[in-house]
Amino acid sequence: MPKMKSNSGAKKRFKKTGSGKIKRKKAFKSHILTKKSSKRKNNLGKDTLVHKSNEKSIERLIPYS
Repeated sequence: MPKMKSNSGAKKRFKKTGSGKIKRKKAFKSHILTKKSSKRKNNLGKDTLVHKSNEKSIERLIPYS
C-alpha cells in the first residue's frame, strides 16, 4: 500500500505535542493591531491546543507527524 500524502497547508499550521495532542497558533494577530490591547495581543501570540472535536479530522491531514 502506498504512503498517504500529508496536507501541505496543515503541515505548516499544526504540530503534535509529546502527549499526542495537536498544537495550533491563534488567529487575529496579523494586522489592525492598534485597537487591540497589549494583553490581548500577548495572548494571541501564544500557542493553544486544537479542540477535541476537531482533532480527528486534523490527524487525517497530518498522518506522519
